[in-house]
Amino acid sequence: MPAAREPRNRGPAAAGANRAAILAAARRLFAEQGYRVPLSAIARAAGVGQGVMYRHFPDRLELAWAVFADNFAELEQVADSTPGPDCFQALWRRLVAYTVESSAFVEMVVETRATVPEAVSRRFEDLVAEPLERAQAAGLADPAWTTDDVLLLEDMVYGVVIAHPDRAGVTDAVRRALTLVDPRLAS
Repeated sequence: MPAAREPRNRGPAAAGANRAAILAAARRLFAEQGYRVPLSAIARAAGVGQGVMYRHFPDRLELAWAVFADNFAELEQVADSTPGPDCFQALWRRLVAYTVESSAFVEMVVETRATVPEAVSRRFEDLVAEPLERAQAAGLADPAWTTDDVLLLEDMVYGVVIAHPDRAGVTDAVRRALTLVDPRLAS
């Protein structure tokens, strides 16, 4: 019987696939276990050694920002593909869904708020400002809201998510809380 072949280290040729596997594992484990999930668990789930993970992402924050950047890219795609006044609602629904699905990202932002790059804040403001204005002009959003208010509303959603005792009922709790603030936010 021939000897089993040992897997061969593909070195730099595997870098792209390793990075993608790490990001996928991090997204899943952050969602399931929160921002403080052990990095060794992420490396194991990605099928890479910790050294490989640290070559791609030197620390937890770098990894979390990389996953968050993917979320942000999706939000930008939603904005680009949703013209007119409905864009703000589409962005808001996706942002709330991210928070309900994985409060780890908001937890990371809250924990690191003082170190959040200004470019990230500006990117969010740029993403939301025009759709918010269109929604306000169409009566789909409160005319007094600012992009800072939208961030505050997101913080409130996060508060409901982390404080709710029943994970299965958190979506309904978020919807109810948003209805209390403004029914247009819950649609």
